Amino acid sequence: MRTQVVIIGGGPSGLLLSQLLLKAGVETIVLERKTREYVLARIRAGILEQGMVNLLREADVADRLDREGFVHDGTLIASDNDTFRIDFAKSVGVPVVVYGQTEVTRDLYDAREATGGETVFEADDVCLHDVKSDAPYVTFRKDGRDQRIDCDYIAGCDGFHGVSRETIPKDVRQEFEKVYPFGWLGVLSETPPVDDELIYANSERGFALCSMRNANLSRYYVQCPLTDRVEDWSDDAFWEELKRRIPEKAADTLITGPTIEKSIAPLRSFVTEPMQWGRLFLCGDAAHIVPPTGAKGLNTAASDVHYLYHALKDHYLDNSDKGIETYSTRALARVWKAERFSWWMTNLLHRFPEQSGFDRRMQQADLAFLRDNEAAQQAMAENYVGLPY
Repeated sequence: MRTQVVIIGGGPSGLLLSQLLLKAGVETIVLERKTREYVLARIRAGILEQGMVNLLREADVADRLDREGFVHDGTLIASDNDTFRIDFAKSVGVPVVVYGQTEVTRDLYDAREATGGETVFEADDVCLHDVKSDAPYVTFRKDGRDQRIDCDYIAGCDGFHGVSRETIPKDVRQEFEKVYPFGWLGVLSETPPVDDELIYANSERGFALCSMRNANLSRYYVQCPLTDRVEDWSDDAFWEELKRRIPEKAADTLITGPTIEKSIAPLRSFVTEPMQWGRLFLCGDAAHIVPPTGAKGLNTAASDVHYLYHALKDHYLDNSDKGIETYSTRALARVWKAERFSWWMTNLLHRFPEQSGFDRRMQQADLAFLRDNEAAQQAMAENYVGLPY
């Protein structure tokens, strides 16, 4: 087989890149290690920056998003019972949209099938070859048969545990990592959200987040030790702990019910440099991870897609390689800003095991400054809704 761009990974970043390139007339083949059903069973965050919404519209996959997405003009920050609002509309005039990542991925798969884009599921033993040459290729096994795809470029959109990043030699890449000493216990429940907007709560007992997927599907999180297991948390125990961490008004109106999904996710910050080696480009979690506090994971992947899509389009349509040559530099410049914001949000809202009395007072002072200072609120709003590409 031959194509212009091989995309490793059939998650939202790989699918979005494939749809944008397809619209530009650039041929792609997507290789995914799992089945479509497996990919769509992953539960992920669902806060979309306007930049990602615009990319989905450009790829002609935003019809359902525009009908069903919840436009949010602000968010609530709580410190014990002191609650204040960050007004996105007032501060920056740009909203975010709440629309589940699973739904984004479903829309992208439906669009790819409708346009005849080629996706190879259950592609095992994927290996990248000669990525520093002018003739890279990818090999894999499908149904017990070895197969090969020759191509011009390879986009590694295969996540933190994928093969793409590992293809870059260790003496070439530099990795930066911070592992946080806690995780998030998250549940999904068929209950109405406790509030029309998200509530980020800092309490003496630890962090909590009240979010939603739609009017009858809510997503809630509480900070928990890394040693906890899902089996340690009954539904009743979760709801009681959540009520202790959120403002009394929200706790009194919270509607509880059986959870339909429950999981614990560790938190880490991670960046690899460079994001490009020869004709291989890294996108999304293959190159960087952020803690979910700032809602930047999927959105930062989308910014990578933006830079790589325009670089490849300029190469094929305008015979310009400037975007290809500067992809890693431009992508990383925005990645590090998203990392900083996610790190700041995580430090602002969580309790740390070794946190001293002084550390706690500094955290409370930071929250009070954010509550009372319009410039601080504008800075948070600018970062939360998404910095420009």
